[in-house]
Amino acid sequence: MTQTGLYVYALVPTDSITISDVPTGIDDAELHFVEAQGITAIVHESETEPYQGPDSDVQRWILQHSQVVDDAWQTSGTVLPMTFNVIVAPDPETNQTAYQRLEQWLADAAETVKSHLEQLRHHVELRVDISLDEEAVTAGHDDIVALRESLESRSPGVQRLYRKRLEERTRQAADRIADELYPQYRQRLAALADDMVENARLGKTRGSVTVLTASLLVQEERMEAVGIELADIRDHQPGVNIRYLGPWPPYSFSDVPELTGVEQAPQADH
Repeated sequence: MTQTGLYVYALVPTDSITISDVPTGIDDAELHFVEAQGITAIVHESETEPYQGPDSDVQRWILQHSQVVDDAWQTSGTVLPMTFNVIVAPDPETNQTAYQRLEQWLADAAETVKSHLEQLRHHVELRVDISLDEEAVTAGHDDIVALRESLESRSPGVQRLYRKRLEERTRQAADRIADELYPQYRQRLAALADDMVENARLGKTRGSVTVLTASLLVQEERMEAVGIELADIRDHQPGVNIRYLGPWPPYSFSDVPELTGVEQAPQADH
């Protein structure tokens, strides 16, 4: 039995794409299609070990992986992306090759995969991060203004104490405003999306407080409406900062069925 594994990029409807649409993968690997029951997996033959290496290599591999997914998405109109480093290995117990195992899984999961692919057709993923500049959003708070103005008349030692107190009060006030704005902004964006996934807040940036960070599943024709809604938030909330990214294939909403009977390589550190 061959020990060749299959690195899997994405699933698409069969006959929606040709191999010329996705010519090469990671490190110019030749791509192949594995098909069963109307579903096609885009793969390349690989070792069964995950891709691991320096951060610069991992970042390059992830970008190359994403390019294959994006090309497939643009061509077929719908895609179920796989995460980086999903590798199907042969099964020594049953003597199945990686191709046979993947074909079996595709056949078993076909109806669920087809349903998901149709639900995601003509949808995009958008990433929205909304935060507040602490000083700008609390500029009109009387107690903070008074504390800031009193700094200049204090001795250097007292100034250091007052500055620390000022930072704490500013942060607390900004946090309260963010908590008040969060349900409003979430409701406004959720009304424009078919689905929403809130992302983990990656720590705190000095001088800034996060209101909401989320991925939205949006119909293509509603992208402009999301932009208009975010522009309205920007125009009416002092101190707000908005980061709006996409459109992307629906990574956060792919909901790929578990690869039953198929090994998934551990994620590389990056």
